[in-house]
Amino acid sequence: MADDILQRVRAAADKRLLFLPHTIRQMSRPDRMVATTEVEVVITTGEVIEDYPEDARGHSCLILGFGQDDRAIHVVCAPKDEYLAIITAYLPNPDQWTSDFRRRR
Repeated sequence: MADDILQRVRAAADKRLLFLPHTIRQMSRPDRMVATTEVEVVITTGEVIEDYPEDARGHSCLILGFGQDDRAIHVVCAPKDEYLAIITAYLPNPDQWTSDFRRRR
């Protein structure tokens, strides 16, 4: 199942990325800035760690990947016909995630 959503995510990303306003706010926080290039790398190389088939925004998922200096980044996104909606992107809090950032505590 995770492979199916990941294929759909990457196919949608090949068309266009749409960063929602909430995403831009999260990515722009001075204490944990995330670059759009890092989001692109996460989508291209990351792995689905949570799948949300019943999400109100449409089928979405949480992808774990690594950005600058090999730091963990989480990206929540939803594939659409014409684009990939980036719902949020953030640096996971070590207090809320296991040490490999793949499972919630």
